[in-house]
Amino acid sequence: MSEHSPAGRPGRWRSGAESKRRILEAARALFRAHGYGGTTVRAVATEAGVDSAMVFYFFGTKQGLFAAATEMSADVPPALEAVFDGGLDGIGDRIVRTLLESLDKSDRTPLVTLTRSAPTHDQSETLLREFIDREVTGRLAALLDTPDAAVRAGMVNVQLLGLTVTRYVLRLEPIASASVDELVSRFGPIAQHCLTGPR
Repeated sequence: MSEHSPAGRPGRWRSGAESKRRILEAARALFRAHGYGGTTVRAVATEAGVDSAMVFYFFGTKQGLFAAATEMSADVPPALEAVFDGGLDGIGDRIVRTLLESLDKSDRTPLVTLTRSAPTHDQSETLLREFIDREVTGRLAALLDTPDAAVRAGMVNVQLLGLTVTRYVLRLEPIASASVDELVSRFGPIAQHCLTGPR
């Protein structure tokens, strides 16, 4: 049954808002306790006292639930899917553009997005690392399906991390004020070479 309230039925909407709040609280607790990989939508639903269908109704996917629980931009999970939907051709440009556009929209640096949902900075880093390992690095390696796939995917992480720290943490010029298009044109081919170029 839909949790959205039609006009004139505030009680039903309050029930939906309360369910969503309980789901987020349960998700934050379980992600802290069991990590990204060890937390399932079913477990979150059980902890929140709702059906799994309600979790999917509010958040779409496990990635969407994680994004909401950690106050990551809701645009990140669908943007990641778009990166992988296109296959290897042009993936370097897509992954750099996705990173930059997502972070440009955020008012917090990547590690800070997790601090409200984890009691320590180390735990925030662990959660973020696991999410990246599963949703980016692991999927890149699987897409490549080569003996050195893990190293190639890791080299992309080096490029992305360096770009992130330079632009959003240290704010070093000229990278900090460069346009997304310019950075994609320069870093996209590097990321592509890491993945599909000769060894």
